[in-house]
Amino acid sequence: MHIAIAGNIGSGKTTLTKMLAKHYNWKPLFEPVDFNPYLEDFYEDMNRWAFNLQIYFLNKRFKDVVAIGKSQESIIQDRTIFEDARIFAPNLHKMGMMSERDFANYTDLFDLMMSLVELPDLMIYIKSTIPNLVAQIEKRGRDFEKTMRIDYLQGLNELYDKWISTYNGRLIIVDGDNLKFENNPDDFRKITDMIDGELFGLFSV
Repeated sequence: MHIAIAGNIGSGKTTLTKMLAKHYNWKPLFEPVDFNPYLEDFYEDMNRWAFNLQIYFLNKRFKDVVAIGKSQESIIQDRTIFEDARIFAPNLHKMGMMSERDFANYTDLFDLMMSLVELPDLMIYIKSTIPNLVAQIEKRGRDFEKTMRIDYLQGLNELYDKWISTYNGRLIIVDGDNLKFENNPDDFRKITDMIDGELFGLFSV
């Protein structure tokens, strides 16, 4: 079984991935932030490194999806290949940080990859407002994120809403502003109840 966590930067994807992996005994697959050779350069000069960054993510995520498809374990994934192609690359293109030529090349490559893989068994989208995202980003204190622009985050949020509105797989939307799942067991229980209902056709008791 393949469960995927989607959400903007700072929405709590990694935290929720860890909590759900422990709760259901699923194998977690995390986004490789700390080992990305382009990420720090990208935040310093987005125009120069946008295409390189997105190709790195696309390559890594496609390898993950192929491995998940071959696995006999239930895997929960922190961020998906769909977000790279439907959110981050289009946002960079819209902001003028990825050329038309690079974006077309990237999109063709993604479409080819998608013809070879299936949708996750369940997509869990953490929906958050910009103030909540900024507070979370400041709280975790990553140096390379301190220069992140608000308009960049806002553009991502708009594309997330557009993508989720047309997503045709099994989907749960988590209110990231009001469900404080990290510190509130009742809020976490609300999320697991939704998951139980989608995957197993029942609610936990």
